[in-house]
Amino acid sequence: MQLSYQEILRPEIPREECGIVGVYGHPEAAKMAYLGLYALQHRGQESAGIVASDGEKLRIYKNKGLVSEVFSPRERLDELKGSMAIGHVRYSTTGSNRIANAQPLLVNYRGGSLAIAHNGNLINAAELRSELEGRGAIFQGTADSEIIVHQIAQAASDDFLEGLTTSLYRMRGAWTLLFLREKQMDAVKDPRGIRPLCIGTLDGATVVASESCALDIMGAQHLRELKPGEMIIVGDGGVRHEFPFPPVEERFCVFEYIYYSRPDSVMHGKSVYQIRLALGERLAQEQPAPADLVIPTPDSSNAAAIGYAKAAGLPFHLGLIRSHYIGRTFIEPDQGIRNFGAKLKYSPVASLLEGKSVVVVDDSIVRGTTSVKIVEMLRRAGARQVHLRISAPPWKHPCFYGIDTPTEQELIANQLTHDEMTKHFGCDTLGFLSLEGLMQVVPRTQTFCTACFNGDYPAGKPVHFTKNIMEQTAAAKR
Repeated sequence: MQLSYQEILRPEIPREECGIVGVYGHPEAAKMAYLGLYALQHRGQESAGIVASDGEKLRIYKNKGLVSEVFSPRERLDELKGSMAIGHVRYSTTGSNRIANAQPLLVNYRGGSLAIAHNGNLINAAELRSELEGRGAIFQGTADSEIIVHQIAQAASDDFLEGLTTSLYRMRGAWTLLFLREKQMDAVKDPRGIRPLCIGTLDGATVVASESCALDIMGAQHLRELKPGEMIIVGDGGVRHEFPFPPVEERFCVFEYIYYSRPDSVMHGKSVYQIRLALGERLAQEQPAPADLVIPTPDSSNAAAIGYAKAAGLPFHLGLIRSHYIGRTFIEPDQGIRNFGAKLKYSPVASLLEGKSVVVVDDSIVRGTTSVKIVEMLRRAGARQVHLRISAPPWKHPCFYGIDTPTEQELIANQLTHDEMTKHFGCDTLGFLSLEGLMQVVPRTQTFCTACFNGDYPAGKPVHFTKNIMEQTAAAKR
């Protein structure tokens, strides 16, 4: 049976959201967008696509697969002519992994041609979709991004920006959006600024992307992060900035600093790598362990483990080697192999571990499957003691703002006590970074969404989710 890499590891990792990139005013805009998407591949591995405009016509190519696979051979990029382009890499947080849901979406409506690329999640998608279908809208896919297109198409105003703003007033949740028309590119961030989006310049061109690492690979100059609720209109008249939404408190996703963003990115003027180092240092102060060495769960925990080792005065080693050559699909063997997915991904260095007391640092625990397998793997390699340390607070609540996470019933920290988790993982000790410690490390100039840790959802929960909870509560009382 063929299984995807994501399917094998589904119980073990939080799934990234999406990545978007836009280029206006560059003679090879599509190729620049391709480079940006390549740098953002960590944010979505299911599909990739680019729409380009030469000022008269929008052209698109998208497909399921990694960026390098989708745009091979190179002729696919050569056909995307024009000095404007937007691109998207996707992981399906809303809507299944179907080609109809791959982005950007390109449509023709009464205002002309329009392409959209979306990172985030609408929590009132079901309500809006039902209303639109009642007014005759026909949907091609199941992604909530298509709702935005229909809202704009059905807007009363013939002015695009007025129709866009009116439509976005009704959206609840988290979103960064890119729009491309024949002669104009627009970017907008939701009023709480939950998801990241930055702006830069490249030889006179304007570039926007989910992370600064996408600007770096193009050779663009990173200017700044878009402000919450900011809209950027890029056209023949230059770059215009507007703030069409009533101001609300910023709630940037704190997990961007902990896990989702690439460590070489800069967000809100702060190095993601440096923050992860500081998270590890704080973790060592809060959760020390009697150990001989510190190892990371590679690769996303490397910086935090370095920080922990530095603060604890312990040597840092790569005690687990991660394979970077797992294909997008592989064949599951007929015979049962214990911890098959983990064996493909990690391999312990027994000569480092034998007889040692080891601190293993990870950035998060979701269902806990990976932690069980890693502890067992380290024991089999000869580790005398295993101290599991997590550079984030316990993850107890699902994310509804663009990250695919399990339900509360599947999140192990929501279901088991600290002692029960320690026993379940088979480690000698278990320690999490406190929420207070996390807030001491991340930039004090920002306020954050921490719903995954404390259940405080700044933009609310999906209506159907709240309704289901109410029904379950009522049934329990009966």
